[in-house]
Amino acid sequence: MNDVRRALLWGIFSLSLVMLWDGWTRHNGGPSMFSPATPAQVASAAASANGVPSASGVAQPAAAAAPGAVPAAAAAASAAGETVQIVTDTMKATLDSRGGSLVRVELLTFRDQHDAKTNVVLLDRSAQRVYTAETGLIAAGTGAALPNHTTAMTLLPGDRQLAEGQKELKVAFETTSADGLQWVKTYTFRRGEYTVGVQQQLKNGGGAPVAAQAYYQLLRDGNPPPNESSFYFTFTGPAVYTDAGKFQKIEFKDIEKREAGDKPGHETKADNGWVAMVQHYFTSAWLLSDTSSREIFTRKVDKNLYAVGMIQPLGELAPGASRTLEATLYIGPQEEKKLETLAPGLELVKDYGWLTLLAKPLFWLLDRLHGLIGNWGWAIVALVVLLKAAFYWLNASAYRSMGKMKAINPKVQELRERHKDDPQKMQQEMMRIYREEKVNPLGGCLPIFVQMPFFIALYWVLLSSVEMRGAPWLYVSDLAQADTLFFIIPGLNMPVGPLPLLMVASTVLQTWLNPTPPDPVQAKMMWIMPLAFSVMFFYFPAGLVLYWFTNNVLSIAQQWMINRQLGLSH
Repeated sequence: MNDVRRALLWGIFSLSLVMLWDGWTRHNGGPSMFSPATPAQVASAAASANGVPSASGVAQPAAAAAPGAVPAAAAAASAAGETVQIVTDTMKATLDSRGGSLVRVELLTFRDQHDAKTNVVLLDRSAQRVYTAETGLIAAGTGAALPNHTTAMTLLPGDRQLAEGQKELKVAFETTSADGLQWVKTYTFRRGEYTVGVQQQLKNGGGAPVAAQAYYQLLRDGNPPPNESSFYFTFTGPAVYTDAGKFQKIEFKDIEKREAGDKPGHETKADNGWVAMVQHYFTSAWLLSDTSSREIFTRKVDKNLYAVGMIQPLGELAPGASRTLEATLYIGPQEEKKLETLAPGLELVKDYGWLTLLAKPLFWLLDRLHGLIGNWGWAIVALVVLLKAAFYWLNASAYRSMGKMKAINPKVQELRERHKDDPQKMQQEMMRIYREEKVNPLGGCLPIFVQMPFFIALYWVLLSSVEMRGAPWLYVSDLAQADTLFFIIPGLNMPVGPLPLLMVASTVLQTWLNPTPPDPVQAKMMWIMPLAFSVMFFYFPAGLVLYWFTNNVLSIAQQWMINRQLGLSH
């Protein structure tokens, strides 16, 4: 049994070292051992994204279009069209006359965490990043070429900046196909909002009916967001929501390895729902206001380039007839209260993982505490205090058990020395001591396991909440960034500040208060592992470190009190 424990501990320790090394390598700009895309792949994707539809991208006659019918990029790239920049109070958006696509969005209310002089750029089309929002039409039944996101369009006259007192700004593009189908795409930007209204007006000016389908897609390379931390994981990739399938995340790697004929791993047909591209703190999403049928797709477009979208059948448009389509494009922060009002389940893009059921009430409570206190840092402290109070008696039971283990530790050590050549006898004698002293070796672990999900859920709440960005606390200017008050260690690029140092000190003190395992190897590991993991706290956001430090301080105080009650020296 001891050999198994020893092997398990060494396995965990080795894995931790590997993850730490990989994280440190990625943090300093090196390649991960687990493989991301290279800048060359991004440049290739950028070139492809500016291409024209290939023959394979044209829809074949069918009753309903398949995901592959959405025009794809061709190998030979063409030049981008005319671009126009739109400025509102919340965003600076760039539109391309080729397809009337949204190719860049700068969020004016959020500063870049690594360069305070610049704003967060979410959507972008450059040599470093491909992330765009596109719409277009697919012919259903004839195979005719209809206007799509690669079609040259004419920019119509109008304002380009939201004026003082103006509530909304409209920007329109138009084109007419060879068959006489007129397509007008109008974007509506609204004051104080991250939502963009997207209206598509179709008018059949030809002599024959047109059977069309509209598609809405988000195109993105598979790389993590710029300057993403390597010491904690957040999801980046497509997400789909329907009433039937609920919230579903799709990894880029799963799209990459998908073969022709494979099921996509998410709902593909519905009369409700939305699609999104998710990354840490921010998201983009296509929302349809009606309940018409739609086909949902995820696909690989090119090397390191992926799309998520919806195809909406429009039926047949008779000569002289017209039709108007309405959709909403959200491009902004993952603010739960705002997202809840836009579409069912949209707040789930703020990814809490498998502990969502616990995390959502914890964020609700944190938000209420912030409303009372007025500071996110002190709200974190208050929430941890409330959680520790709720679990006080459970923790007390655990600490009493650990204290009793600490008290009998000298007897256990003496027994191990006496029976070191007879493991079976040693186990029997140890169980006798436990019975006589009324000590449960697992008594200190079980209460901790019970409350662990709550504290893990709080970890995800603090890691995922965009409200932490730019939130100050005492000397900390941004709870979403590492504490760098003192200095940054060159080479390691390790920020050093009071919070992580206090966290390390509290971890050492807490380890000292715990009973020492009788096995010497386990005893060494008990000291080594907390110190090894403490390295990560120097890279973690200050809000997370504040939460852990507060939890440690309260745990130490309660454990010290119980040790005093049990008559232990420390």
